[in-house]
Amino acid sequence: MGVDFRTQAIHAGYEPLDNGRAAVPPIYASAAFDLGDAARGDALAGGDIDGFEYSRVANPTVDALEKRLAALEDGIGAVAVGSGMAAVSYALMCAGEGGGRIIAPTDLYGASVDALGDFLPQFGIHSDFVKDINDLEEVESKIGPDTRAIFAETVANPSTAIIDIEPLAELAHSHGIALIVDNTVPTPYLLNPIKFGADIVVHSTTKGITGHGNAIGGAIIDGGNFDWPNGRFPQFTARQQVISDDRTGEWHSFAEKFGKAAFIKRIRIKYLRTFGAVQSPFNAYLSLVGLETLPQRVSQQVVSAQRIAEHLTSAPHVTKVNYSGLGYTPQYELVGKYFPRGVGQILSFQVDGGADSVRRIIDGTKLFSYVPNIGDARSLIVDPARITHREVPAEARIAAGVSDNLIRLSIGLEDVNDLIADLDQAIAAAY
Repeated sequence: MGVDFRTQAIHAGYEPLDNGRAAVPPIYASAAFDLGDAARGDALAGGDIDGFEYSRVANPTVDALEKRLAALEDGIGAVAVGSGMAAVSYALMCAGEGGGRIIAPTDLYGASVDALGDFLPQFGIHSDFVKDINDLEEVESKIGPDTRAIFAETVANPSTAIIDIEPLAELAHSHGIALIVDNTVPTPYLLNPIKFGADIVVHSTTKGITGHGNAIGGAIIDGGNFDWPNGRFPQFTARQQVISDDRTGEWHSFAEKFGKAAFIKRIRIKYLRTFGAVQSPFNAYLSLVGLETLPQRVSQQVVSAQRIAEHLTSAPHVTKVNYSGLGYTPQYELVGKYFPRGVGQILSFQVDGGADSVRRIIDGTKLFSYVPNIGDARSLIVDPARITHREVPAEARIAAGVSDNLIRLSIGLEDVNDLIADLDQAIAAAY
């Protein structure tokens, strides 16, 4: 019998007997760990046995979070990192290193667009942007000999547009390329992309997973199903000193040594160990505590977000509401397929006028916090064009619907009637 998500969110990945019988995972505030004897130290350093030697590579508190997230996302392993953007950057670089190309839509989080369009090209990794990630013909037209992966958000921020994962994964795999998805907005409670064919899942654990706006973090989860040594990814078949033993003449590639876990092992051994965007044990602890109430928090936030979206559709001065959970959206069939529990707590809406109207509404709210975050227990409001998508070029910004008259909400755990009343009075006062 399978264990329910709510049970795994509390128990997965942690064994009290291995941790002094502590009921809650302890914070292991130690930079390094005793190697024991010389033979064990050698085996640990060579990756022949599992264990802890240095917290830049692995830490028991962080390890518990990684195992829990892997269980919740139906993956074979995970690496927790210092931020969501570290997770995005590491995953894309690990797939694209050595001159690969990534296909992505333009309606991504602003920093992801900046990374793909402006920054990763400085490292030889280039991107091919598409207008509609669900247009398989458009996506396939971008696939070339150097294409390594398709990257998209399962629910786009702030439009809440949904990707159709299954056919996109089938297209990717037919060409030998990987599907990497950012599942931050729904969290694993609302969607498990790996079950629908995604290969790699990334999260900003800062958001819904931690859920209280008190800890920055990110995670990469490997589904363990992709054929990395298929010829498109030489980094996985090249033999590497760090996982080999030149004293005995034993040379290994990541594919040879780790098989289906080659990607997540390369993330840990090359990216985390070398670039060092380590998640602190304290932040991992806060994320573990947050995960325990993830189903209850997100369930309530979805109910409130749905009510607020429905209210805004008939509110004065609101010209458009973006929330894929509304029954009349073009993607409503995808909601039924992928999101039976709801699409999440994020929504956005456009108002009469421009940036001045938006400023007056934001400044007029009393319960909504003006904070560039999502997934918090508090309800948040922000103007994406000025804040979260400021680094996105104007053309891509407009294509993603991020106009000067757009407001994004992240719905928290306050009483929904209080939130609606706050929005109503702020909008009325703005005009």
